[in-house]
Amino acid sequence: MSRTSIEALPTDTSLVTASDYILSIVPPRDALATAKRITTAFITLPTPKPGPLYYIDLNAISPRTARSIAALFTTKTPEIKFLDGGIIGGPPSLKASSAPQTTVSTHPSTTHTWSRPSIPISGAHPLTFSPISGTHLQETLNIKHIGNEIGPASGLKCCFASTTKGFTALCIQSFTSAQSLGVLPYLLDEMETRLPGMYKSAKGGLTAMPPKAYRWVREMKEIAMCHDDEGGFQGEGKGIFDGVAEVYRSVAEETVLGEEKIEKRRRGLSVEDVAECMGEGLKNKRKKVE
Repeated sequence: MSRTSIEALPTDTSLVTASDYILSIVPPRDALATAKRITTAFITLPTPKPGPLYYIDLNAISPRTARSIAALFTTKTPEIKFLDGGIIGGPPSLKASSAPQTTVSTHPSTTHTWSRPSIPISGAHPLTFSPISGTHLQETLNIKHIGNEIGPASGLKCCFASTTKGFTALCIQSFTSAQSLGVLPYLLDEMETRLPGMYKSAKGGLTAMPPKAYRWVREMKEIAMCHDDEGGFQGEGKGIFDGVAEVYRSVAEETVLGEEKIEKRRRGLSVEDVAECMGEGLKNKRKKVE
């Protein structure tokens, strides 16, 4: 079986020199700074780079932010082809043998089947027109080009995350209050009986959330901007998702859940423990205020 090696490059300049495609996947707060690093490296190349370079921004940002990053590339390095994008779904994982077949790539062929996230992209440079195996990259990463303008792909990501991470934040508040009231077991029983699908989503969302909460603070603010700019809802600082951002800020900064790392999980592995940690953190916060 053929394996692809991964090499860490020492500088931004070496990355730009060696790459045909750069995929930016960083915490949303770092999206613009990362783009600036790449434009700076490109401008300072000792010799012109042969062939095109594609920069695909896959960060959880608003269309407004995506357009500002696109403007940076247009102004500073118009030679770089910019694409707006997003990642919808969890990381790739091997499917069970009984699962429906999914073709990943024919370069090289493989007998494995994978569950893959969706990667919508938009912009004036579809990968199918790229002379550097663009179709292969699009097929392998499950990329779908959904429009020629900058903004639709990041907006789609924002709208999807509104329903998933927004729901998780609602459950954080609901379950924490229920824990304080002493009725959390009854609430979970009612959900499992009457809303089994939502119950399953709530459990999965809450227990996976702690190590990611710090990243989601900025993502929720980007979602608020999206709903403001594109949907016409209330502006930043007044909308629902500014409140959701505050929930995740509280998780990350005011509870032990904020110390969790994906590779070393200790707390928040059950709905009950998430609610307990949140309750303890909020209680300590109130004591400090008093």
